[in-house]
Amino acid sequence: METSLVFFPQLNMCESKEKTFFKLIHGSGKEETSKEAKIRAKEKRNRLSLLVQKPEFHEETHSSKSGHLAKETRVSPEEAVIWGESFDKLLSHKDGLETFTRFLKTEFSEENIEFWIACEDFKKSKDPQQIILKAKAIYEKFIRNDAPQEVNLDFHTKEVITKSITQPTLHTFDAAQSRVYQLMEQDSYTRFLKSDIYLDLREGRPQRPTNLRRRSRSFTCTEFQDVKSDVAIWL
Repeated sequence: METSLVFFPQLNMCESKEKTFFKLIHGSGKEETSKEAKIRAKEKRNRLSLLVQKPEFHEETHSSKSGHLAKETRVSPEEAVIWGESFDKLLSHKDGLETFTRFLKTEFSEENIEFWIACEDFKKSKDPQQIILKAKAIYEKFIRNDAPQEVNLDFHTKEVITKSITQPTLHTFDAAQSRVYQLMEQDSYTRFLKSDIYLDLREGRPQRPTNLRRRSRSFTCTEFQDVKSDVAIWL
C-alpha cells in the first residue's frame, strides 16, 4: 500500500503533462493558420507593389550586388550645370532624375522620388481597371501606415487618400505628390547641389562609388514587364 501511495502522484503528474502536451499540439495548429494568413497577406501586398516599379530603374537597382552605387554616365558638365538652374529641369532630364535618385539613396530617402515617379506614371493611366489597381498599389507601398516605403505626409492628406482609395481618380494623389515634390525641392535638392555626386559631374571629374546599405523596411521588386498580363493573379 505504501508503494502505491508513492507512485500515484507520479502517474498524475505524467497525466497532467500529457494533457498539456496535447493542448500545445492543438493550439499550434491555430497559430500556424494565423501565421500563414499573415504571410499570404504580405505576399499580396508585395505583388501589388510591382505596379509602381518603373522598368528602367530595375537595372540600376541591381547593377551592384556589393552595395556600391557607381554608375557611369555620359553627362556633360554643361548638362549638369542646367540641373542646377531649377529642380524641375533636373527631374525633366532622364540622367538628372537617375542621378538625383542615386543621391537620395545615400540619404535613405529614395521613397520620395519613387513615389513621385509612381504618381507621374499613374496619371498616364487610361484603363479604369488599371487606375484602380495602380492606385491601390501606390497606397499599399507609400501611403498606408507602416508601408514598406512610407512617405512623410500630414494626417489630413493621408486621410483624404485613404477615404477615396476604393474609388480613385487620376487626381487621387495630386496633393500628396505636390507635398513630396516641395519637400524634395526645398530640402534634398539643396543638399544634392552641394554633394560630390553632383559636383563631380559638373566639374567633369570621374564619379566615385558611394557605399550604401539596404534599409530593413525597403524591398525591391523585379521582373515587372506588363501589368495587364499578370494582374489576374493578384485578385
